[in-house]
Amino acid sequence: MLNTTDSFAETTEMNLDGDVVDDALRSLRIRGSVLLREAYSPPWAIAIPKADRLAALLGVESGVRVVAFHLVEFGHCEIEPAGGERVLLTAGEMVICFGGAAHRISQGKTRQTQTIESLLAGGKNMQRPTATNLASVTSLLCGVFLLHDTALNPLFNALPGVMRAALSRSGALHNLSGVARLMAEEIDRKSLGGGYIVERLLEVLCAEAVRAHLESVPNHEANWFRGIKDPVVGRAIAAIHARPGEDWSVQRLAHHVSMSPSRFAARFSEALGDSTMAYVAKWRMNVACRNLASARDGIEQIAAEVGYESLAAFSRAFKKHVGLSPAAWRAQELARTHSRSLGSK
Repeated sequence: MLNTTDSFAETTEMNLDGDVVDDALRSLRIRGSVLLREAYSPPWAIAIPKADRLAALLGVESGVRVVAFHLVEFGHCEIEPAGGERVLLTAGEMVICFGGAAHRISQGKTRQTQTIESLLAGGKNMQRPTATNLASVTSLLCGVFLLHDTALNPLFNALPGVMRAALSRSGALHNLSGVARLMAEEIDRKSLGGGYIVERLLEVLCAEAVRAHLESVPNHEANWFRGIKDPVVGRAIAAIHARPGEDWSVQRLAHHVSMSPSRFAARFSEALGDSTMAYVAKWRMNVACRNLASARDGIEQIAAEVGYESLAAFSRAFKKHVGLSPAAWRAQELARTHSRSLGSK
């Protein structure tokens, strides 16, 4: 991770935003899995349960966020989230349901809705295309992204509940179409090691979709994406991420960006919708969770690494944000890791 200095030009500072995005993406520890790749002839509908029910269905351990995604390979369909607005998708578009709401995918009007549970259990596709209706067929690739420690991740908290992405839309920060094409080719190839490759490409697909959103997010909305784009606030965020254990204060960060403390604090809050020191505390806890999960360093050492002079102060702050003591959280995380390793054997 590069360290920032006050002497860097703004054009160089924009490169540091990439490091901040890298940091936030890595902390999510993204994994992915394809659930369905099927063609449907209208009318048809598939019901997807909310995130916690989908996690239970897939046997995902607690503490991991299950995020459904749907990619239209050809044809078109509608996505209707519970309590939300319908989204029309055409070929080459996808949605990622970061909000975790139950939703329905459909084409045409039908009273018969298939559940994802029945399809995953080997249930028959009741709307499989025939030779006579190929012109109106829609092909879907559906799956899930599995994300960790989302509650303390500023990137995740800035994402919309339902995020739409067009694979064909060009951008300086992403290559969605290329990743999706490679993934489809690997699935079709069915070669040795293909499952591993598809899993890695799913991780990249999620990251590329986030980068595509970063390019298009409105600058007037207060959230993390607006903050990292701001040349002043972005420098402060980069400094916090680069050195979370620094003795940060509003005054020190304001000095770092050559601005008065009052003006800096107001600009930071306006951009992110959160105070400077609240952001510092949350990111420190994010880093602490990652360090605790590694099981290499002692808790007192980790406390010092994220800026706490005493173990008691760190424990109080950690429990406030995470809900468990550092020792209890580490034990829980190590048990999950052990369970995953046994399940993969």
